[in-house]
Amino acid sequence: MARIVMKFGGTSMAGTERIRRVASIVRAQAAPKPDGTRDSVAVVVSAMAGETDRLVNFCREANPLYDPAEYDVVVASGEQVTSGLLALTLQSLGCKARSWLGWQLPIQTIEAHAKARIDKIDAPGLIAAMEAGEIAVIPGFQGVSEDDRVTTLGRGGSDTSAVAVAAAIRADRCDIYTDVDGVYTTDPRIVAKAKKQKAVTYEEMLELASVGAKVLQTRSVGLAMKEGVRVQVLSSFIGEGAPPADDLPGTMIVSDAEMDELVENGLMERQLVTGIAHDKNEAKIILTRVPDRPGAVANIFEPLAAASINVDMIIQNVGRDKGETDVTFTVPQSDLARAQALLEDRRDAIGFNRIITDSKIAKISVVGVGMKSHAGVASTMFRSLSDRGINIQAISTSEIKVSVMIDEDETELAVRVLHTAYGLDAKD
Repeated sequence: MARIVMKFGGTSMAGTERIRRVASIVRAQAAPKPDGTRDSVAVVVSAMAGETDRLVNFCREANPLYDPAEYDVVVASGEQVTSGLLALTLQSLGCKARSWLGWQLPIQTIEAHAKARIDKIDAPGLIAAMEAGEIAVIPGFQGVSEDDRVTTLGRGGSDTSAVAVAAAIRADRCDIYTDVDGVYTTDPRIVAKAKKQKAVTYEEMLELASVGAKVLQTRSVGLAMKEGVRVQVLSSFIGEGAPPADDLPGTMIVSDAEMDELVENGLMERQLVTGIAHDKNEAKIILTRVPDRPGAVANIFEPLAAASINVDMIIQNVGRDKGETDVTFTVPQSDLARAQALLEDRRDAIGFNRIITDSKIAKISVVGVGMKSHAGVASTMFRSLSDRGINIQAISTSEIKVSVMIDEDETELAVRVLHTAYGLDAKD
């Protein structure tokens, strides 16, 4: 009897009709198979689309300087509603189902409210109920702190909840149902010839998620990689009476060893590049005439790190004759104003002349494990963009990723050009 965790996001749970569709998908997965066996099923759900934003606004209206612990009590209620509604709907379809709130398992969390991290899940009771044929419906995004207060995991936390539950019950697979039917070589809304991947490695998915691909939350992929949880990305927008996930062509997120096995068995082709991602939620900051001396760069980035502002691309120009240099870097667009204010407050300590900002930029990234053993990926990227007159403002790399910063207006052109340059276009 396989153990399967199924996760459904906010768009899948947006209203009673969609919840009923989700219930039919869950029922199909839990139904007896031709050989008489059946899967043990747990379902993790998000709040209805837009509900968390509505609850956050209520908190801000009640008290702009709200207590994060009470904020968590309010925003966690969105997932509580959908878990109860799905359990009720499953019962109406003749299924044995019940909801399990974060404190009932419990899902133990650590660190701060509104951005808690899962420490452990006490799963014996959940496993026993599942093995008895009960479908467990679990609200994502929430847990309980050491002092028995409700906590939330931060935006996108339901993906992490699902992977954590799968790890805790030693599930055979964690199926993430979204509004897309898999992981594509790039956004199919930009490139009509984008191809759906049968499988990608944890490492590739981690990079794709971190550079703009919205299919899975970065933290959930990192947890899956650490715990060895096999994750499958599927669409919840399928017709009535659709087959269970075992028979649907989604995308599997797997280990390097499993990927090698798929290639050896002829089920996957070895690819140099797995995907092209883009992110328009970046902003550029330039500090001019920074003193070119030891400790100057530390004075810039230490206050940003202390404020939990992530810095990505960093360029430091060669020092000028006057012992000065310009430092360029990117931050999330949502943190631009805060980063600018922090740096202005430390102008004297840093010693820069001016701050220049630009939020009309985009990051384009090429990702693939094939880069580890093949040269020329970066040069192909640079030449392809150059041939179309697209200027590169900054570059960052990792072992399996090359990212460049360009003007936001050229995002879609750059994605199409690179998708073709690496031979990713689907054949007609």
